[in-house]
Amino acid sequence: MNTNNNVYTVIYTTVVCVLVAAILAFVSQKLGPAQAANEKAETISQILTAAQFGQKEHWQEIGNAETIKFFEENLAGEPVVTSTSQLKALNYRIRNGEQGIELPVYKFNNGISVVPVYGAGLWGPIWGYIAFESDLKTIAGAYFDHESETPGLGGKIKDDPSFRAKFSGKSVDFAAEKPFEILKGDAAEGRDNAIDAISGATMTSKGLSAAIIEWMNAYKPVLAATTEE
Repeated sequence: MNTNNNVYTVIYTTVVCVLVAAILAFVSQKLGPAQAANEKAETISQILTAAQFGQKEHWQEIGNAETIKFFEENLAGEPVVTSTSQLKALNYRIRNGEQGIELPVYKFNNGISVVPVYGAGLWGPIWGYIAFESDLKTIAGAYFDHESETPGLGGKIKDDPSFRAKFSGKSVDFAAEKPFEILKGDAAEGRDNAIDAISGATMTSKGLSAAIIEWMNAYKPVLAATTEE
C-alpha cells in the first residue's frame, strides 16, 4: 500500500484511535475500583479527622482498608459516604432553596456527629466537615479541603492545623440568621459562634464562611430540632 496515499493516512489514523480508545477503556475499567476506594477512603479520613479520631496523616499511613474498617465499626447507622461531587450537587439544591433534601449526618457511637459543608473559594470549590458534640451545637472539630486555593494563604484552610483548631469548643447558634461566621479582624472576639479569618486570605475566608452559613441553615431542621428535645 502506498503510505503516501490519503486512504492509508485515514486508515492508519482510525486504527490508532481505535487502539488508544480500547486501551484507555481497559485501563479505566481496571483502575476504576481502586480509584473509587481511594476517593471513599479520602472522604472518610476527612470525616474522621474532623471527629477528632486522629489526624489526616494517621489515616493515610494505615491505608484505605483499615480507615474504612474503623469508620464502619464506629459509625452508628448505615456507612453511606457522600462524595465531593455529590456534595456539589447537594449544594446546588440548597442554593436553589429546595425543601426536603436528604442531608448526610455521620453519627458515631461516641456521640459525635459530623456534617459536611461545600461552597466556593477564591479559585475553585472548597468543602469540609464539621463535627458536633452530643448536644449537636458545640463544635468538636473540623476539617476543610479545597481544589485550588493559594498555598500559604487560602490553602491554609486545609494545611494549617491552627486554623481548624479555632473551631473546637465554639458553637453554632441555630436561632441566628448566620449560625456561624468567619470574620476579619477583631469582629469575632467574644463570640461563641465566630472565629477569626485567615490573614491575607479574605476571599477564601468569606467563601468558607458563606458555605458554613448556608449549610448550617439547611441543617437547622435536622440539628436544631434534636437539640430542643
